[in-house]
Formats: sequence, C-alpha cells, structure tokens
Amino acid sequence: MSIYKWPKFIGVAVLCTAMLTACSSTNEGNGESESNSTEKEQTTTDNQSKTENTAQTVGYANQINKTEVMSISIDVDEEAWKKMLDTATEEQYISANISINGTTIENVGIRPKGNSSLRQVAGDDTTDRYSFKIKFDEYVKDQTWMGLDKLVVNNMISDNSYMKEYLSYDIMSYIGVDAPLFAFSDISVNGETWGLYLAVEDIDSGYLARAKNDEGELYKPNNDDNMGPGGMGGPEGNPFAQGYGDMQPPNEGMAPPDGASPPDMNSGTGEDGANTLPEAGMKGNRGPGGMDGSGNGVSLVYTDDKSSSYSAIFDNAETKTTEEDYQRVIESLKNLSTGTDLEKYVDVDEVLRYFAAHTVVVNMDSYTSGMGHNYYLYENDGQISMLPWDYNMAFGGFGGFQGGSASDIVNLAIDTPVSGVTLEERPILGKLLEVPEYKAKYHEYLQEIVDGYFADGKFEEKVQSLNNMIAEYVKQDPTAFITYDKYEEAVAELTKLGTLRAESIQGQLDGDIPSTTEKQKEDSDSLIDASSVDLSKLGENKIPGGMGMGGGGRGAAEGNQSQEGK
Repeated sequence: MSIYKWPKFIGVAVLCTAMLTACSSTNEGNGESESNSTEKEQTTTDNQSKTENTAQTVGYANQINKTEVMSISIDVDEEAWKKMLDTATEEQYISANISINGTTIENVGIRPKGNSSLRQVAGDDTTDRYSFKIKFDEYVKDQTWMGLDKLVVNNMISDNSYMKEYLSYDIMSYIGVDAPLFAFSDISVNGETWGLYLAVEDIDSGYLARAKNDEGELYKPNNDDNMGPGGMGGPEGNPFAQGYGDMQPPNEGMAPPDGASPPDMNSGTGEDGANTLPEAGMKGNRGPGGMDGSGNGVSLVYTDDKSSSYSAIFDNAETKTTEEDYQRVIESLKNLSTGTDLEKYVDVDEVLRYFAAHTVVVNMDSYTSGMGHNYYLYENDGQISMLPWDYNMAFGGFGGFQGGSASDIVNLAIDTPVSGVTLEERPILGKLLEVPEYKAKYHEYLQEIVDGYFADGKFEEKVQSLNNMIAEYVKQDPTAFITYDKYEEAVAELTKLGTLRAESIQGQLDGDIPSTTEKQKEDSDSLIDASSVDLSKLGENKIPGGMGMGGGGRGAAEGNQSQEGK
C-alpha cells in the first residue's frame, strides 16, 4: 500500500500527523535518500507500527500482541478430537469451546490445516502436532472473536528455532507491509499443555476490515492440486510418485537421478541471470499444471482475457467476487505484462516493500520459486498488490528442494531473487525491477531493513529477545519436533545466518558483491563466506515418500515426543 493511503485507515488525528511526517521522507518513489536521521527514524517507527496503529478499531488486535505469549485453551470432546487427528488429511471441522487470553468463545470450529506440512505430520506416527485453523463462525452465524472470523495456529514444523515465521512477518511489518497480526501462543487441550505455536490472523474478512478499511478483493492463488501428475506431488505428496520426466525418487534427501544436475541456486542460465530448473526432469513439466506451479494464473503471467484461464486465482477468492472483479484483475495483469501504466494497475510501493522483505528472508516456498504459491493477491479499484503468507520455510528452509547451500541463501542475488524460474516468469517482480526508479526504491527499502533491523547487532538482539520470551515454553513443549538442545543450536545458527545475509545484502547494495545470479557466478570470490553456517541445525522438511528438504532432524526420534493424553 502506498504511503499516501495510510491516513485513510487511521482515525486518530495525531497518528495522521505522524504518518504525514513519514511521507515527507519516503513518498514520491524517486529513489531519493533522506539525510536527516531524525526523519529516517520517524519513518522507520511509522513503518513498523503501521499495522498495530490501524488495528486499534478492532478488539482482537490488542489481544494478538507479538511482544507477549498468547494463551489458547481448547475444550473439546476427547473422542471427537482423537477422530479429527486420526483423519487429519480430511481437514474436517469439529466443535470446541476456545478460550483466548481468558475470553471464551463457545461452539467454535477447529480443524487441522496445511498442505505438505499436514501430510508430513499425518505420515509420521510419532506425532499429532498439526497446525490448526480456528473458525469462529463455523457453527454460529456471524460469531467472531472480538471482530476476527478466523485464526490459524502454526506448529513450527521444519523450524527448529521457532522464529522464522515470526521474524518474517515482523520484517514485513517493519518496512510497512500490511502483514497479518501474529504472536506466539501457548496451547492447551482439555487442560493439558499441547505446545508452543505461532498464532496468525487469517487473511480474510476480519483482516480486510482491519487493514484495508473493508475495501477491495482478496485471492489466495494456489495451483498445488495441479502441479504435475497427482498434484503436488502425486500420491502422498511425492512429486516423483507418478514421474516427472526422467526423474526418479531419490534414495536419500534430494540426491539427483542419474543424468540430472542438482537444482543449484547459483546455476541459472536465464538471460537475466535468474535461476532455472535442471535440464532433466522438472523442466519438462513447467507450464499449466507443471512443477513450477505457474499454471492457471498463479504466476500472475497474462495469457488471455478469459477468466477461466486464471482458475488458480479466481477459484481461490476469499471475498465474494464477480466476473467484473475478475476482469479488473485480468486487466491489471495484461498491463503488467507490457509494463504499461504500472502505477495505475499495480500498487507499486506496496509491492516493492513486500519484495524487499521477502528477498531478505529468502523464502523459496513461495512466488519467487518454481512453487509459485504462498501469497495473497489483493485488488482494489483495479490495482493489485501482494500480501505475505506462510513463512515457516524462510531463511533457507526450502533450500534442500532448490539445491541451495548456505552460501546460496546468504548471497541470494537481490536483483534476481528467484530460483527455478526467471524474472520474466514472475512479472509482478520482474516488470517493476525493469524500471530504474522502482529498482532504486526497492534498494532503498532493502537498505532500510538492513539499517533498522540487522545492522549494529540489532538482529542478534531481536533473536535474543524472542528467545527470552519463548525459551521456557519450548523447554516445556510436550509435542515439540525437536529437543531443547536442538532449539538452542538453531537459535544460534539463525542469528549467524541472518547476520551474514544482511552483510551480503549490504555488499550488493554497495556494489562490492554482484547483485544478479549470473554476475555472482562470474565473481564468486566476492561472495560472503557462509561455510560456518550449518543449515541442518535449522531444521528440515521431509514429505512422506522420500522427498527430503534441507538437513537436520525432525526430532521425533530424539526423545522429545510425548504423545500421552492426546
């Protein structure tokens, strides 16, 4: 959202004054830097608190407090709970009474949620630690929790540090993106501690009213069910189960089949220096229904004027939409494809902020990789932008799938921050970076994040403050995927990784390190040395069927999996 829109959502005059102060240093979008440090600090403060400030009109916003651990107590019939867990992949709601920070909402819907993460837990008979969606009006019409219709609680799978998603949303909020509200949450079921989760405001009608003044349309583009034979992966979520070209299921992790080069994040051959898929296997399945997830509109590539060509977008509308709404989106994509009147059809400033934060945290389970998913598309009056979602695989957590090493993650090129695809295949990023003015503004936002969130030990302090807040909860977490020792190792490794990532971004902004993948290949000696980073300590993603992603152990076999009372 452009800065000039902020006052529309703020009802307190003094806040409007603060926002106008920020405008003087960040509006215009012409790449100008602000020399006055006081004004820069004011801009940073406004960016970071924008979501919280606009949220004061709804009660739940004060309850989802990222500086405290929320309390969520689930009171549910034991048999119904067990049956729901046993049939988790069906994602069926059951009724429960749920108390949040002491306020009880009765007859609420709750169900397991997720895609590959749900299948991972379902395929592991040592754990029932699912992520959950809580729908307050599933059984009682128009019931909300202080104005919120849905809340999700995420189980920290693949994240031994418990912090990746929190930090990602926090950085998004810091730079002024309308991220969902979030907070750590201590969950209990029928009086027994269940575990420490991350509670996240669902991007739906409640979010729309809070963050967007109840204006515009929301979509969650998703092509997972059509990503090659058998969907995202065919049976049991295994992309190799029904064959992808010449690729066969690897015996361990993502070892490439004979004749196929590993999908290296620094092996791009695209004209713009972006990464491409390996020659064997996946490449032949790109396109509609292909492995890159770009079919049916999820990539935001314009194909034609038929709404049926964008089913991955329009079949996943979060608001009540019409053909007229669809045509506005298509018109935006059409002009995006040619770079025509970009500011009319794209909320340029909001998108640049989004991609600045997204690039910093290196989340490849997203739009910027072959997956092409895990974002929301927001359209208002013919102008589109993107909203962040699902960041448990940030900070290189998806590296095993893409073949990335610690160096690839630390040094991901800021001007070609994609993997498995080219910028041409991701036009809402690629087309904006083609415009020098927008690219300069994008760099400004990257610099602002580095200066305000990472530099001078700030990132280390942030991680340590989160550790102080949640360490005891992690230590007592009966369903944790990992031991407490593994958590401590992950926190240390995350601190190291984030610090080096910021160092590389600074070097790229200064021109000391190439800012495109192709140039980095030509000058690898200039890259930040990340050999000290052990990605396995941060966690792994392992889909049933043998498709390992990343390193490290799930921890189910490490003695920290108490299933009693479930």
